[in-house]
Amino acid sequence: MKARMTQYVIEPAPQASLSVFGDDTDFPIRRIFCVGRNYEAHIVEMGNDLREPPFFFCKPADAVVPNHASVSYPKATSDLHHEVELVVALGAGGSDVASEDALDLIWGAAVGIDLTRRDIQGEAKKRGRPWDMGKGFDQSAPIAPLVPIGDVASLTEGRIWLSVNGTTRQSADLADMIWPVADCISYLSGLVALAPGDLIMTGTPAGVSALQRGDEVTAGITGLPDLNIKIAE
Repeated sequence: MKARMTQYVIEPAPQASLSVFGDDTDFPIRRIFCVGRNYEAHIVEMGNDLREPPFFFCKPADAVVPNHASVSYPKATSDLHHEVELVVALGAGGSDVASEDALDLIWGAAVGIDLTRRDIQGEAKKRGRPWDMGKGFDQSAPIAPLVPIGDVASLTEGRIWLSVNGTTRQSADLADMIWPVADCISYLSGLVALAPGDLIMTGTPAGVSALQRGDEVTAGITGLPDLNIKIAE
């Protein structure tokens, strides 16, 4: 029987993707999962309890913007915050993956920034509503080029930092994560079936604060290419 060719009533959106460091290929993005409250000092600064099970929220795949992008100051906020994070990209999927097997799913890693409309997120928290509009808006996920996992020095230790206009605002170590990368992947795989193309943003350390139009932001993790963005005037 002849296979039916799919025809769409509108033009499908382009495939969201990330560049690969030192290569001319791209990594296709399926979904973006973000871990909330994964560094103790950040939990304290946000006034929350320690060592709760990890929880997750999502950003749309097309929220990703590449290195050296000019990011528009988003609509409907006067309190845009930066949150530097280690991002891992999955090259394989699975359900109920054991922690000891979780790192085998990873294709590569990169530096990312979870941009947050803090005022919208705060109002949603007070009202018990979803965080989507505080976290999942346009251009809310700047991410540097991915480094293949074989070339990544470590996912468990190394400095993670962010500066604004040359002044350091966030500085910690990946070892400070409450839930290491393997545990985050394992726990998430018990909630959804993970798949190739999924990204996981693994949480931010303390020091989150507001960005202004014209700010130049640099974020880094030991052994990975830095991420540079500018908030448009």
